[in-house]
Amino acid sequence: MNDWIAIGALAVVGLAIPLGMMAVSALLRPSVPEQGKRTVYESGEVPTGTARIRFNIQYYMVALLFLVFDIETVLLFPWVTIYRPALEQGVPLLDVLWPMLTFVGILAVGLVWAWRNGAVQWTSSPRATARKTERETES
Repeated sequence: MNDWIAIGALAVVGLAIPLGMMAVSALLRPSVPEQGKRTVYESGEVPTGTARIRFNIQYYMVALLFLVFDIETVLLFPWVTIYRPALEQGVPLLDVLWPMLTFVGILAVGLVWAWRNGAVQWTSSPRATARKTERETES
């Protein structure tokens, strides 16, 4: 059998099963239209305001920094597992350490850059600023 026929059959089955399940579900489920079910969140609460809310960009910056340093940790684990066996086989210490030190150094430079640009510093709210100035004037 040709490999492409098997791949095509798998694709057809992979599409047919979910589509068939949705079709059977649409035919068998009870349809009880109700105002509460038609609301945006289906929780019975009437939505207020617009759906466009301005989020603080800091949330996204922290998430991106977390991903970068999380991936760094994932890349450090395989290096740690081969470090000792490589040294036992006679590989020079500098040849084992240099690639990872370079990698961590580049990430450290990136962290310093993000820190200096304010990516990891939260902006304070007006209430927090007012409390801070009140404490400073009381002292």
